Amino acid sequence: MASIAEQLRQAIERSGKSRYRIAQESGVAEAVLSRFMSGERDLKLGTTNKLCVAMGLRVVLEPEAKQRSKKPKR
Repeated sequence: MASIAEQLRQAIERSGKSRYRIAQESGVAEAVLSRFMSGERDLKLGTTNKLCVAMGLRVVLEPEAKQRSKKPKR
């Protein structure tokens, strides 16, 4: 599964919006967005949230599927 950062990068690229427009809509500095998109830096959770809101996305955390161990029944 792709990381949250990679999924966000892909969503930004597919949006067809300019980095300037996304920066304006999200309140994230264009320089921060540019460095994130080029892989030079990661984003803090608050910045990720701002971008997700502006892009109409949401981050969902789900527990990983655990492999069931085969314990003998008593």
